[in-house]
Amino acid sequence: MTKAIRTIALLVICALLCAPLCFGEGITADRAGNPITLPEKADAIMSFAPSTTQIIIDLGLADKLVAVDTYSAMYFEEVASLPQFDMMSPDNEAIAQLEPDVIFVTGMSYQQGENPYQTLVDLGVCVAMIPSSYTIADIKLDIQFIADILGVSDNGASLVAGMDECIEAVRAIGETITDKKTVLFEISALPYIYAPGDNTFLDEMIELIGAVNVLDGQSDWVAVSEEAALSLNPDVILTSTDYIEDPVGEILGREGWDSVTAVADKAVYPISSRTSGLPNHHITEALVDMAKAVYPDAYAELGK
Repeated sequence: MTKAIRTIALLVICALLCAPLCFGEGITADRAGNPITLPEKADAIMSFAPSTTQIIIDLGLADKLVAVDTYSAMYFEEVASLPQFDMMSPDNEAIAQLEPDVIFVTGMSYQQGENPYQTLVDLGVCVAMIPSSYTIADIKLDIQFIADILGVSDNGASLVAGMDECIEAVRAIGETITDKKTVLFEISALPYIYAPGDNTFLDEMIELIGAVNVLDGQSDWVAVSEEAALSLNPDVILTSTDYIEDPVGEILGREGWDSVTAVADKAVYPISSRTSGLPNHHITEALVDMAKAVYPDAYAELGK
């Protein structure tokens, strides 16, 4: 009998040691370092950032979303019918009435220096801030953080693993490219050209495909004058501008740009603003599109 009891006890201990982490276990701060206290469940989730909303959908938890920001509602039909709130000026009273368990917010909401969700925090609602990540490594951490909070850690790990697989496939080809092209990635058009410099995930992606960012050496997101853009003379121009009808045609038709190599060679290509602009696992889709646009021959077999 004693031996049987010991065996049962050993099995119980092993089961406890091997069991998955409980909902949000060990998380005491959000991605900005703010202290948070997790609720006992996450059956009512709010997301006030499109990148986060898409992660939650892809984690298989769209049915637990009870409200989103206005941009998420425009981007994703799965949440278009949900109550919508302005991420910059949230209606805390209306939000509280929906009794959320967890609210994910972005650093954009704090641009005025105050926490617009403080009333909800005071009511005991878990408000987790996820600043817009600048690096691929931080994007992976964001995904896993959200998954861990919501009790689906394995799903988060799968999304990150998918990113890693794609990134390594691109890297393997990118490292073989010796004749490197220079790239300007416009996220807005004239007269206000805006593009990624160092310390951005788009800069990392340009390097991964084996190219060189013409704004190498300039930090973060850069406002580029027309004069500066002309002097950079990129071999390729990528554009994710989505507020004009024909962004590629706009670039090719710019007066005085005929001498720019990318324009002369008609090496100007569109990249989806959704896959390249939202800091989540879908950036790998943009990565593949960028690779095939800049080096079509080298990446011809990628994804086949």
